[in-house]
Amino acid sequence: MFALESRTWKIQCFAAVADQAGTNLIELELPADALTAAELKQAAAERHPKAGSLIATCFVARNRAYAREEDTVMPEDELAFIPPVSGGETGARYTDPGGRFCITYDHIDIEQVAGMVRHPDHGAELLFVGTTREHTYGQKTVMLEYEAYIPMALQTLAQIGEEISAKWNGAFCAITHRLGQVAVGEASVVIAVSSPHRAACYEASRYAIDRLKQIVPIWKKEIWEDGSEWKGAQTGPWDPTAAPIQGEST
Repeated sequence: MFALESRTWKIQCFAAVADQAGTNLIELELPADALTAAELKQAAAERHPKAGSLIATCFVARNRAYAREEDTVMPEDELAFIPPVSGGETGARYTDPGGRFCITYDHIDIEQVAGMVRHPDHGAELLFVGTTREHTYGQKTVMLEYEAYIPMALQTLAQIGEEISAKWNGAFCAITHRLGQVAVGEASVVIAVSSPHRAACYEASRYAIDRLKQIVPIWKKEIWEDGSEWKGAQTGPWDPTAAPIQGEST
């Protein structure tokens, strides 16, 4: 029998995983044409033991979709380790093909986001604006810093919009999330929702932010006067493949 030749596996890394691994691209030479997601994580953890415990908490993204531990991945797939989420150059802006979902390094134009969901038959509009607060659990925050797996983040933001439209009978949703450094008082995320009636609008807005924190690969670093920390891994079990949050629909 012939030994299988080694294949090169490339896995993108983000946030705390990249910090601990010392790279944003892990490359592995493995004698395998296919592995389970769990096996890939184990191989990477053995190569980068400092990041091993955090890699164990990650989900593998395969071609910009979450893979379960038992799912098969291959070297030619677009692979990434997605650590628990926290729920470019200056001026860079990325949007989905429909234009309602955006990731930007600029300040967010709140009125522009609101305008994306206006409709003459919708009698309710609601804006959620998430900002950097100065104190959290007695600790003073200087600023927040956000990082994202941008292509997958846009894809999952658009997925949230599709879920809302289906669940609340044609409700509109637009989301813009900021990356990079966000000072105290500045907006990091703006969610606009509109629908014919206000009850659906309230429910859909809450669903949007909860779902964002569940599935969108965006990470937050809290920067304090005396240190910093990536958030997400401290929040316990996390499963972005779980069923969407259940709520009332109209």
